[in-house]
Amino acid sequence: MKPELYGVFFDFGKPEKINMEEFMNQNYKFNVGIERFAHLTGRSLSAFKRDFKQIFNDTPNRWLIQKRLQEAYFLINKKKQKPSEIYIDLGFEDLSHFSFAFKKQFGMSPKNLL
Repeated sequence: MKPELYGVFFDFGKPEKINMEEFMNQNYKFNVGIERFAHLTGRSLSAFKRDFKQIFNDTPNRWLIQKRLQEAYFLINKKKQKPSEIYIDLGFEDLSHFSFAFKKQFGMSPKNLL
């Protein structure tokens, strides 16, 4: 995790309602739960899910995986980075889950892009 964001993710005070679209597009790589994203954007979980659906036309969980996988595809295909080097930075907990989700999304394993 980036040290400069430590205060954002570990400040347990009550945040103000902020621009969700901007916040999520900047912070989608962090492996935190939907409840934490809701809190960080100043919303209850139900308000977060409702606002998220309005803004992104998808559920938070599906959007997060899609966004992370798109970034993974770019990093592997264009930047020639190895899946084992990027999966944690993209918010995946383990390499096998990342590989499974990648293959499900793109029809090939991430290694096949290299």
